[in-house]
Amino acid sequence: MDSNPKYIDLFAGCGGLSLGLMRSGWGGILAIEKDPLAFSTLKYNLIERKKHFKWPSWFPIGAHDIKGVLLKHEAELEKIAASVDLIVGGPPCQGFSVNGRRRERDSRNKLIDSYVSFIELLKPKLLFFENVRGFTMEFLKHGSGTVYSDQVTSRLKELGYNVHAEIINFADYGVPQRRKRFILVGRLNGNANDFFEHLKNKKDSFLKGKGLISRRTVSQAISDLERKHGEADCPDSKRFRSGLYAPPKNGYQRLMRNDSSQKIPDSHRFPKHTPAIIARFEEILSGAPKNKQLSADLRLKYELKKRSITPLDGGLVSPTITSLPDDYIHYSEPRILTVRECARIQSFPDDFEFRGKYTSGGNRRVKEVPRYTQIANAIPPLFAELAGLALKEMLLDDN
Repeated sequence: MDSNPKYIDLFAGCGGLSLGLMRSGWGGILAIEKDPLAFSTLKYNLIERKKHFKWPSWFPIGAHDIKGVLLKHEAELEKIAASVDLIVGGPPCQGFSVNGRRRERDSRNKLIDSYVSFIELLKPKLLFFENVRGFTMEFLKHGSGTVYSDQVTSRLKELGYNVHAEIINFADYGVPQRRKRFILVGRLNGNANDFFEHLKNKKDSFLKGKGLISRRTVSQAISDLERKHGEADCPDSKRFRSGLYAPPKNGYQRLMRNDSSQKIPDSHRFPKHTPAIIARFEEILSGAPKNKQLSADLRLKYELKKRSITPLDGGLVSPTITSLPDDYIHYSEPRILTVRECARIQSFPDDFEFRGKYTSGGNRRVKEVPRYTQIANAIPPLFAELAGLALKEMLLDDN
């Protein structure tokens, strides 16, 4: 008999949070994700390969909008409510992000209502909510001054939850990336702040057990994937080249490659830069400050129209991985990062394979979630695993 506690993943994306929860001993019931490309990655890895979810027969396996699920399946959801220990996930963050336009009327912000409705319907013992730092900031320039984190906290308290939230930097938990996120935990019985106490208390032993340290640099994460180690025809893209592995150089690389038997890393497709772009990137790498966005003067000097370009520093933790692959220049090679390198920096193991197109252009960028965006939107699985252990500890305390 399966004794693992059970959860539902809302706004599941490609499955980074679910992967971490699986590794910490949680059992998945179902996952809701609207985008077909992101769901295809989750389906391939966690439903088909890992058999992680005990998917109910009444819920078709596919991409679903949460509002439609609530309308069509309210009765079925109520019937399984007693078996749901935890609901996780956070609505799309683009409307709140400080790197975006931050418009209060962004339709994606209203998905908060669907999230709260889902919680109200199922009343899980625990809930885990994640979003960008901008979720805690007022809408002043394009809005009324609303702080959505306050709204969500207030509404969850009305439903009977003890709620606590903090801004967490995933770089403090073994992820080689400076990525600060709003984490909110709700608990029906007991103090929600226990989650953050468990998180801090378990961190050192968790990382030590995996052969890791709390801070990893970007080169320590991806140096075995550098182009200088060799290349071959890309398995999933004609007329493109992929990189080959070098031997792993540290505990992080060994952990990421532990279960992978691939000779050519998945989604490690090199971009096709023109000679002019390569020459420009070489000049930037040799003369511009590292790990800082290029100033307006430097963008003018290098004849760049793009506003956000950062040459990485191999000796430092990476900045936050974004959905735009040309936001960063590799720390030692004149090119942008590959999908696999971004996945490594997000702590996805190499045997987690991405599906769908690599990028989207033009108007499709706001409608599709290709591979780079799937990774950028995800919760790092390494942190999610530790979070899963902390949540299990709270459930044990309740029982």
